[in-house]
Amino acid sequence: MQDAASRLKNLAEQLMGAPLPVRIRAWDHSEAGPPGAPTLVVRNRRALRHLLWKPGELGLARAWVAGDLDVDGDLYTALDALAEFIWERGPEQDGKGRSLRQSLRDPEVRAAARSLLALSAPFLRPSPPPEEMRGHRRLHLHTKGSDKQAISHHYDVGNDFYELVLGPSMVYSCAYWESPDGTLEDAQRDKLDLVCRKLGLRPGMRLLDVGCGWGSMAIHAAREYGVGVVGVTLSREQAAYARKRIADEGLTDRIEIRVQDYRDVRDGPYDAISSIGMAEHVGAERYLEYASDLHALLKPGGRLLNHQIARRPQADESAYTVDEFIDAYVFPDGELAPVGTTVGILERAGFEVRDLESIREHYALTLRRWVANLEAHGKEGRRLTSAGRARVWRLYMAASALAFEHNRIGVNQVLAVKTPESGASGLPLRARDWR
Repeated sequence: MQDAASRLKNLAEQLMGAPLPVRIRAWDHSEAGPPGAPTLVVRNRRALRHLLWKPGELGLARAWVAGDLDVDGDLYTALDALAEFIWERGPEQDGKGRSLRQSLRDPEVRAAARSLLALSAPFLRPSPPPEEMRGHRRLHLHTKGSDKQAISHHYDVGNDFYELVLGPSMVYSCAYWESPDGTLEDAQRDKLDLVCRKLGLRPGMRLLDVGCGWGSMAIHAAREYGVGVVGVTLSREQAAYARKRIADEGLTDRIEIRVQDYRDVRDGPYDAISSIGMAEHVGAERYLEYASDLHALLKPGGRLLNHQIARRPQADESAYTVDEFIDAYVFPDGELAPVGTTVGILERAGFEVRDLESIREHYALTLRRWVANLEAHGKEGRRLTSAGRARVWRLYMAASALAFEHNRIGVNQVLAVKTPESGASGLPLRARDWR
C-alpha cells in the first residue's frame, strides 16, 4: 500500500489534471513530489476534511489557518509554484478548465475523490477556525451596520499587533519607495508627504481624512503643513490610538478624530479630502454614493486624493467573484474594481480627474517588509492576537506581494478636483508640480 504522501500526490494530480508543482510531506512523515520543490506539509487528516467539506480556496484557507496545512521553506517560493492553481486557474478547476463538479463526472476523477474520502476518514465536518468571520452572509450589502462589523473584524485585533507588523509609522497602506533598500518608515513618510503635496495643502486649510486609521496622515498633514484635520474611522481601537498619538504630538487643537461613517459627515465644506486605502471597503453598489458624498463635502476647487487597490479587468465582468479567503478572513465585504471603473464613477459624481499614478511595485515592497516584521517576531505576534490570526496575516500579505509583483492587482493614486463652473482647477500648469 502506498504511503500517505504518495497517495495524496497521485490523488491531487488526478483531481487537478496536471502535475503537482510542490512536494508533499504527510502526517506519517512520508514525502512525495519533485525533489527540491517547496514542501507542502499536510499535518493531519483534518486538512483533507477541510478540503472535502469546502472544496476550493476556502477549504485550503481553513486548513492553513487551523495549522493543519503548512509550508516548509520559503513561503513566497511555494506560493509562486502554486500560482497556476491559486490565481490563473483556481483550486476549484481542473487542468482542463472544468469545475470540480464537472470533473467529477469523469470515472477516474470520481475514483480519486473516493480514495481521498477514504484517506481523510473519519468524514466529520471540521469546525472553521475562530478567526473566520462568523455570521457573514457575503451579500456585500455595505449597510452602515455591516460595514462597521467588517471593519471591526479586520482592524480591532489589537493595536500592539499592528505596531509589530507595520512598524513605528503605523501606516497600513502602500508606502512610496525611493529605493528598495530604504527603510519602511522613510517610505511611509514619503507617501504621506506625496499625498499632502498632491492635495496642495497650505496652512489654514481644512482636510477630511476618510478612513484615518491610527492617525498618521492626520498628524503629518497638521504638523508639516499646518492644516486642520478631521479624521473618521469605524474602528474604536484605531480612534483611541490616534487620539493618544495626537495628544503626545501636541496637536489636539488641530486634529479631531471621530468614530463615524463617512456617509454621516455633514460639516463640510473641506478644502481637501484624503482617502488612503479605504475605498476598497466601499463596494461596487455604493461607490457612486461614496464619490458623490465626497464631492459634496468639498469646496469648489477642492481636491480629492483617492489611493486605492485595483484588480485587472475581466473579459466577462459579470463572472467576477471575490476572493473567498480574503472575504472570510481578511477584508469581509471588500471589493476591488478596475481603475478605469473607479475613474469613470468619480467623473460621474462630478469630479474632474487630473492625475493617475500607478505605484504597484511600491506595494509589493511594502508587503514584503510587513511580512518580514511578522516573521521576525512570530512568537510575539501569536501572543498579541492568536496563532490563527498571525497565520492569516502572513499568508494574505505574502500572497498579495506576489499578486502585485505579477500584475494581478495594482494600486493607484487618483487626484480629482471639484472644478468650479469657471473651469479654474487651481492646479499647476506642469503635471506633478503639485504646489
